[in-house]
Amino acid sequence: MVLIWVALSLAACGGFVAGDNRHNVPLSGAMHAALKSIGSAPGEAMLVRIFKQERQLEVWKRQTATGQFRLLKTYEICAYSGDIGPKFVEGDRQAPEGFYTITPGLMNPKSNYHLAFNTGFPNKYDRAYGRTGTNLMVHGDCSSSGCYAMTDAGIAEIYALARETFKGGNQSFQLQIFPFKMTAQNIAANHDSQHMGFWKNIKEGHDLFEIEKTPPSWDVCQRQYVFNVRANGALDALGPCPPISRSAALTAKMQADEMKVADILAGREKAEAERIAVAQRGEAINTAVTGFFGGIGNIFGSGKDADIVPVISGKPAPLPMPRLNRG
Repeated sequence: MVLIWVALSLAACGGFVAGDNRHNVPLSGAMHAALKSIGSAPGEAMLVRIFKQERQLEVWKRQTATGQFRLLKTYEICAYSGDIGPKFVEGDRQAPEGFYTITPGLMNPKSNYHLAFNTGFPNKYDRAYGRTGTNLMVHGDCSSSGCYAMTDAGIAEIYALARETFKGGNQSFQLQIFPFKMTAQNIAANHDSQHMGFWKNIKEGHDLFEIEKTPPSWDVCQRQYVFNVRANGALDALGPCPPISRSAALTAKMQADEMKVADILAGREKAEAERIAVAQRGEAINTAVTGFFGGIGNIFGSGKDADIVPVISGKPAPLPMPRLNRG
């Protein structure tokens, strides 16, 4: 069933223009070919992943035959504001992180920033922490104040893919936003961040998608994300979580990544200890060498005798004695 579009949706990063038909530009022949090459079609479900640090936005589409998702295209994020880490309060100029559900009502076909869709911030998780912010968008125009800005050509293609997904009968698509590629190396590099608990929480949803290649369902309880939890109705974001079971594959991946992080950190600690030891040995050698040559200097005249100045008498030197004739 074709869903009714809500034309007067929120403006991208604050802004709204009336006017043209940019939101109805059809998908290109190249995009139709790309969809066919991964066994998908315009009307199939889609998923969007954002990686802040790498400045990448991925569009995934569901395969018609298998139901699994395949990567369709990766777009460069032209600009985003703030740093890695979640958004906390209106005006902090941070772009959000987490899991969001994009519906037709969040699409903005008349944005001042070419085209846009609202991330849905604050979501259930954000509200559980009292976080505030409005009009946090993915849009064009390559400028950002709390949003993810694409090129106009990029957002036009992403918007068209979303439009066709909704026309195919899908009521929403999932938006996953991460601070960086969720690798052991990146986790280790940021292990002392105040956001690490949050990042490990959303990494579980990331890992589920990596393993199963289908978007995990998500909800919030005890002020944390939970994934693929079977419950009667929505969970209380502040209330207790139901029993949570993880698949063997997810548990194995999480444990393997934790071991990799531990190994990386241990290796860095060892390397730092060796660097300090080498520096200390070098300093000790320099001190010993300086002392040694100082001692030699004392032996060869660097003591008080070195201060004696030779007396010049002014008398001519005596003539040498004649060589003895031993022939």
